[in-house]
Amino acid sequence: MSGLLLGLNIPTSAAPGADPVALARQAEALGFDFVSASDHLHGGQPTHETWTMLAWIAAATTRIRVATRVLAVPYRHPPVLAKMAETFDRLSGGRLILGLGGGASNQEFHAFGLGARSPRDKIDGLEEAIQVIRGVWAQPRFSFDGRLYHTDGADVEPKPERHIPIWLGTFGPRALALTGRLADGWIPSLDHAPPATVPQLRARVLAAARQAGRDPAEITCAYNVEVELGGVAAQPTVVSGSPEVVTDRLLGLLALGFTALNFLVPGGPGFHEQSERLAREVIPALRDAA
Repeated sequence: MSGLLLGLNIPTSAAPGADPVALARQAEALGFDFVSASDHLHGGQPTHETWTMLAWIAAATTRIRVATRVLAVPYRHPPVLAKMAETFDRLSGGRLILGLGGGASNQEFHAFGLGARSPRDKIDGLEEAIQVIRGVWAQPRFSFDGRLYHTDGADVEPKPERHIPIWLGTFGPRALALTGRLADGWIPSLDHAPPATVPQLRARVLAAARQAGRDPAEITCAYNVEVELGGVAAQPTVVSGSPEVVTDRLLGLLALGFTALNFLVPGGPGFHEQSERLAREVIPALRDAA
């Protein structure tokens, strides 16, 4: 992917009146490059399952890319996910961005009877999952004997018609190195990776890419950023204020080396207004600067 990419997060809310497909159609009409959704299965608030919701969104749109932000690998067995992703990408006309993560919420793992993986197992599992997914995408009768995942002559047809990008939401040293070695994109969040820490974290990703013989420029660096136009942030992890103030702060984030921004705007009744204002009052200046 080349050029500046600007995305809009679609809430997974299944509360009365929620319409994620309509929100995604609006994002496409407003000129966003991709939409995304997070992956949380457990909780008392009504929500949609992310993959199913995004499939409906892909079917109801034509141009906009669709990103998982990010799927917790332990929820879906990697070769099964590889088959799901190939089908999604083929039927959507090549619009999937497959975002993956180790799974942050141990509470969700316990609630669904999956147990809780150690930090080491989350990273090792993420690495093995990428190897399995790419393996079954590329090779007939693919076998893999990992510490956590195994396949025995897995044969997935058809193979993807294009290289499906895999973005990782990673923060720790081992996970960042994994991202540089194997991933197509790095997508941290501002609340977990504040701007002051980004140069060091990004340097780990790019150094690992070089050590693996890869061109670091091939890795998309995307930033999940909460934005509220006209608001006064109650916490420093929200970019808020007038369009001019928000634009200046976002340009400062791009200067850290990001080539994509994924906007998280307040949900509920204000979502339409916030996304429209972003598209009309902020994004043109970002694209001009890029």
